[in-house]
Amino acid sequence: MHFDISQLLLLFPFGFLAGIVSSTVGMASLVSYPALLYVAGLPPVYANVTNTSSVIFNGIGSGLSSIPELKGHVKQLITTSIFILIGSVSGTYFLLHFSSGSFTKLVPFFILFAALTMVWPSKKNGPKKQVDSKLGQWLYSIAILLAGIYVGYFGAASGIIVNAILSKITHEKYAVYNAIRNVSSFCGNLVAMIIYSFQSHVYWILVLPLGSGLLIGAYIGPKIVRVVPEAVIKWIVAILAFGLAIELFIQAY
Repeated sequence: MHFDISQLLLLFPFGFLAGIVSSTVGMASLVSYPALLYVAGLPPVYANVTNTSSVIFNGIGSGLSSIPELKGHVKQLITTSIFILIGSVSGTYFLLHFSSGSFTKLVPFFILFAALTMVWPSKKNGPKKQVDSKLGQWLYSIAILLAGIYVGYFGAASGIIVNAILSKITHEKYAVYNAIRNVSSFCGNLVAMIIYSFQSHVYWILVLPLGSGLLIGAYIGPKIVRVVPEAVIKWIVAILAFGLAIELFIQAY
């Protein structure tokens, strides 16, 4: 495919906006994926793999900006990243070898459930405690592994799903587990990008402007999270996710 200079230049501001959105609420694909479809004119599968390859720059930018939040949470970051990475490998295999028809019918419900989980009030009988039982650790590992599969397979609003899981198993503030999500999702997207590079076709000429915008926008995002009240961010997440769930539901059915 041939792309003119105006298409390439237009992808940068879309990437910048996607970087801010992704690093704050976890919905880069809400902006970047449609940009590849309608601005660049890519077919859906190639838009998906090119988008995944671009989103790794989101992890770089947000990771560098989130160093203060990640201090003291290296163990949880490594654990989450490993399961996201393993799941992502499986997800990319499913995408490349199986039809996505039946799965895409379930995606809107995944996103809606994650959005409701984010804003569902916690129990008022005391602060949340870190999951430390063996059963809790197994459930946490399985949930993150499944989220990793989703990252590699489809990816849309995967950040919301990961954040929803982390919000229920940690006592930390949103800024902390959002930083863990940003970096661990980077691991999943990185391995997916490597696999797609060999098994599919990534339009690297589009990754450059889109990824550059994502890098800058993602660096700014965590700074926004530090000053905006957590409740406000969660409700923004829920509203955007609800809209995306409706859109994907209409497309699937």
